[in-house]
Amino acid sequence: MRSVRRRVRGFTLIEILVVIVIIGILATLVVPKLMSRPDEARLVAAKHDIQTVLQALKMYRLDNGRYPTTEQGLQALVKKPTTEPVPKNWKEEAYLEKPPRDPWGTPYQYLQPGAHGEIDVFSLGADGIPGGEGVDADIGSWQL
Repeated sequence: MRSVRRRVRGFTLIEILVVIVIIGILATLVVPKLMSRPDEARLVAAKHDIQTVLQALKMYRLDNGRYPTTEQGLQALVKKPTTEPVPKNWKEEAYLEKPPRDPWGTPYQYLQPGAHGEIDVFSLGADGIPGGEGVDADIGSWQL
């Protein structure tokens, strides 16, 4: 049998450089899209949290005939308020386990009466300041 010799050939420097350039171009296109994903996830989480708080507020109102006052705040969903009007049918198991915080670690804001409806539940966004655009924009119950 005749032995067949194969020539082992590696990659040339030019071939390696071409691959590196292609990877670099792909990275410049893909990385910015991936970097915005955490911000999008925080916005979705904030909207979900606000819906959960709204459901708890509706249960509170069903049991007590009214929403908590702005002064009582969302804490009224965790612990029975002691300030007037004290709810008469507040459920001992509470409406929420703990005071809600937005994805940026700031407590959600609550107004009753709200500027946009009977009640407003909202986050001030990433910057924690009213207004803003993009991730800094307010996210509220009036947007759901």
